[in-house]
Amino acid sequence: MPTVRDVRERAGEEPITMLTAYDAPTAEIVDDAGVDIILVGDSVGNVVLGHETTVPVTVDGIAHHVGAVSRATDDALVVADMPFLSFGVDESESIENAGRMLKEEGAQAVKLESGPHTVDLTEKMVQLGIPVMAHLGLTPQHVNQYGGYPRQGTDQAAAERMLELAIEHEEAGAFSLVLEHVPSNVAAEITEALDIPTIGIGAGPNCDGQVLVFDDAVGISEWTPSFSEQFGNVRAEMESAVDDYVDAVESGAFPAAEHSHEESDLEDLY
Repeated sequence: MPTVRDVRERAGEEPITMLTAYDAPTAEIVDDAGVDIILVGDSVGNVVLGHETTVPVTVDGIAHHVGAVSRATDDALVVADMPFLSFGVDESESIENAGRMLKEEGAQAVKLESGPHTVDLTEKMVQLGIPVMAHLGLTPQHVNQYGGYPRQGTDQAAAERMLELAIEHEEAGAFSLVLEHVPSNVAAEITEALDIPTIGIGAGPNCDGQVLVFDDAVGISEWTPSFSEQFGNVRAEMESAVDDYVDAVESGAFPAAEHSHEESDLEDLY
């Protein structure tokens, strides 16, 4: 299993792979494929739970999924995504919520959607032994502030502020940084400026690693963002299997003799 130190030392070296997972079977698949990091994302809210955004996800909810993923993972580093308002309001509560993911649910690190308010918190968590992955650019928990999911860092001032925050979080002890939906040249400059690795999603090819939502990557999602890529068509396979099941039950082909057991020693019950 890679440690946070291992990940930190991968900056500028072999590309880092990261995928989300929200349950044990998915975690097993991702882990067996040799993915470096599994992110138990708050994207579970809209990917799995049917919410329109990630905002409704709770601490108890994310903990439930972190535990399931951790129990099924042998090799990948498991990172728990801290949900909306679980951090940054009260320091002691933030630390308790993050610490729970390591102490009770088996994660090895947490991810914070970052900003000026998380610099000191990152430093405090790291001091207490909670490794922190920072996250800049598009931070989906701010959807109500953004009015959607627009690309970030598209003007000079915003790009410079993003770089400043990246450096501040590195200095605070973050072991890596997710850059989401930012211009590729901005991501490249931030990557060049940091000693910790950047992991991009919609941030171009020059980050130290890449992350995608599992359902997008394997082709379960009905819609995927423009910066994503479907590497399979699992949705079509699932639809085909369900159609075949319905047909088999309705036609009487399932269950067949091999799917049942008859106890010959029983007498008639009526």
